[in-house]
Amino acid sequence: MTDTRTAMSISDVAERTGLTTHTLRYYEREGLMLSPVERASSTHRRYTEADVTWVTFLTRLRSTAMPIATMREYVLLARQGRGTEPERLELLLLHRMAVVRQLEEMTASLAAIDYKIGLYRQQVGEATEGKHA
Repeated sequence: MTDTRTAMSISDVAERTGLTTHTLRYYEREGLMLSPVERASSTHRRYTEADVTWVTFLTRLRSTAMPIATMREYVLLARQGRGTEPERLELLLLHRMAVVRQLEEMTASLAAIDYKIGLYRQQVGEATEGKHA
């Protein structure tokens, strides 16, 4: 049973993680929690520090555009524990490669935006100089 001194409500966890309570419930419904979130006698969810750490990790995966299905696959492997490290490593390495590709695309897109900004600054500067001449 969870120690009530460390148990947190869903709103506490939402505040700590920056997620909405809706998202936290969604993660639970989708089977993404490493272990079931305990419930108080009032049926309210009671999160532990370990739950918050796990949710933070899920948030990192999601922020790098990992699909929910892949996250679910990772969770299933993690629940199985020791012996699944090679599969978890492979899954994360493949995802890392996808993230690196995304970063490269974003860097190229940012360069294109910076180029356009430079052109507009030059045009605006020339227009401003023409007014003061």
